[in-house]
Amino acid sequence: MTDDVFSEISDFTHTIAGEYIKKFAYPFEALAGLKDFILSAGAQLSSEFAQVSEGVWVHKSARVAPTAYLGAPAIVCAGAEIRHCAFVRGSAIIGENCVVGNSTELKNVILCDGVQVPHYNYVGDSILGYKAHLGAGAITSNVKADKKCVTVKYGDKVISTGLKKLGAILGDFTEVGCNCVLNPGTVIGRNTSVYPLTSLRGAYPPDCIIKSGDNVVKRKN
Repeated sequence: MTDDVFSEISDFTHTIAGEYIKKFAYPFEALAGLKDFILSAGAQLSSEFAQVSEGVWVHKSARVAPTAYLGAPAIVCAGAEIRHCAFVRGSAIIGENCVVGNSTELKNVILCDGVQVPHYNYVGDSILGYKAHLGAGAITSNVKADKKCVTVKYGDKVISTGLKKLGAILGDFTEVGCNCVLNPGTVIGRNTSVYPLTSLRGAYPPDCIIKSGDNVVKRKN
């Protein structure tokens, strides 16, 4: 992977999609072919996974509420919990010990192991790093108002993604407060926390506290 902003996200060792993501210069590039990757990977999973419907594989230790919806293709890994009325629209990898909660909607996403999106979250066209957490009501906005391709901006540099839909790329151990909006193309480095009710766009460094979109302080050791 290239560029410092993405090198401070994750090493992607805590996801079954790790080697797939590492093939690309930028992690967001993995989202375009995610559906095909899931179908290929699902067909090679061990007997510890059950194919509960066409294109949907669930580990036998995962807990899925009877009211949850799992759209194809999807892989739900060991120890994951899919709670009441979760809506997995498809093209989703839900890592080990993840929590997908009440009224949370997922679409075209990679949730690395230990991710929690437990309360009224929308996560679309995004990658969430190891043990990242979204507070209640926090969402990824994945389409620009003008419908143009999403860019990732940091400093004076702008990366054109070529994607009309791109939510957020969150680093390992990222903590996002309640009712935050992560605008299209938001990138947050590992070990960074975001105050509630914050609207973000662009790229943010690791090991920081984001108090507002333009108020970022280095975390004290």
